[in-house]
Amino acid sequence: MRKRPEFLLAAQARFRSHGAVVIQRRDRADGDPLIRSGFTATKRVGGSVVRNRCKRRLREAARALLPLHGVPGSDYVFIARGGTAARPWDRLLDDVKSALIRLATDPDTVPSPSGAASDPSRSG
Repeated sequence: MRKRPEFLLAAQARFRSHGAVVIQRRDRADGDPLIRSGFTATKRVGGSVVRNRCKRRLREAARALLPLHGVPGSDYVFIARGGTAARPWDRLLDDVKSALIRLATDPDTVPSPSGAASDPSRSG
């Protein structure tokens, strides 16, 4: 996923926060079994070097775990948090795995706030 409207649709869907990562999951319901993913980090995480490092680490974690724990036909957005860059690799993988499993199995996951601008914890 690379376009802003795709990220905004995922922001209205279910999410799970675990450790150093937040993952949003939207079921596309279009019959295509492809699992798509997007990655983001706000300026609150750090400068551009730190943000890019966080996104690279999340890409690698997603590459390893989405085929195993992702739901076909879904869009996933991985959001870096403050500790993503410094988190030990094993713990980051555990965070991502736990969030993916919860998103796949828990139908009662709380939906994301519809207005990111109205939530002060998401501004940055």
